[in-house]
Amino acid sequence: KSAVPKVLHLVSGRPMIEWVLDAARTAGVKRILVVVGHQAERVQHTLAGHNDVEFVMQTEQLGTGHAVMVCQPALDAHQGAVLILAGDTPLLRAESLKGLLDALTVDNAACVVGTATTATNAGLGRILRNADGEFQRIVEHKDATPEQREIQEINTGCYAFQGPRLKEALERIQPDNSQAEYYLTDCPALLSADGHRVLAAEKLDIHEAMGVNTREQLADVERAMQTRWQRQLMDSGVSIVAPELTYIDLRATIGAETVIHPFTSVVGAVSIGEHCQLGPHSHIGPGAVVADGTTIGAFERVP
Repeated sequence: KSAVPKVLHLVSGRPMIEWVLDAARTAGVKRILVVVGHQAERVQHTLAGHNDVEFVMQTEQLGTGHAVMVCQPALDAHQGAVLILAGDTPLLRAESLKGLLDALTVDNAACVVGTATTATNAGLGRILRNADGEFQRIVEHKDATPEQREIQEINTGCYAFQGPRLKEALERIQPDNSQAEYYLTDCPALLSADGHRVLAAEKLDIHEAMGVNTREQLADVERAMQTRWQRQLMDSGVSIVAPELTYIDLRATIGAETVIHPFTSVVGAVSIGEHCQLGPHSHIGPGAVVADGTTIGAFERVP
């Protein structure tokens, strides 16, 4: 229920897809393909300043596998690893993605499926393993049996493939499911059936798998992003009296021994020194530079 393309909705001041791109780059990704379709022009315009991004048009939305298929012409000459991510998962961490890529290399795997464990698994794909604990396949929630729906290890939607193996699998998947779509989730099972090594690796936590399809989920992701960031700040020596009543932009820098009181907002690329007192009910806006030892009192705005 929005005129704005989903991946352009803001999370902590930035389009959510930019958080995904940052995590991929930090994990070592050198080339980025962004699949666009609905309102493609808006997404392309927003990401125009990202010089390492190439756009691939998906004119029909025929499933996750189809979204990767349309990238295949751009990947034909690529022999290395391919990381596949969703643009609406802004909580992804670079270290988790690097873990997938490392497992692909160290274990000489054709594919590594990123998994997480959660009891709140409704609507999510389940990881099926054999009696030895080896990966068998992914079953989507809507196609799962009641017993399979009890499984708590879920597919996060993050994958690392060896490029040539990905191409082989994509050429064979069929839309023989309840949605008549090409499921990317079929690719690991096909590779495994062919004798290739496929791993389901719990390299991510459930927060990283949080996709955004509703306004409520957008608020959940924002809250999780703030919690993660504010914990980092507190670990670095910043006091936040009531984190749940405080908003701090992830582009802000804040010095040690600064105290942030409730209902304070720090918005934009703000620079705040050490030993400051902020709030309560203060607002520090974009571009502000707050010197060491400054007190910004109740209901004050800077600048």
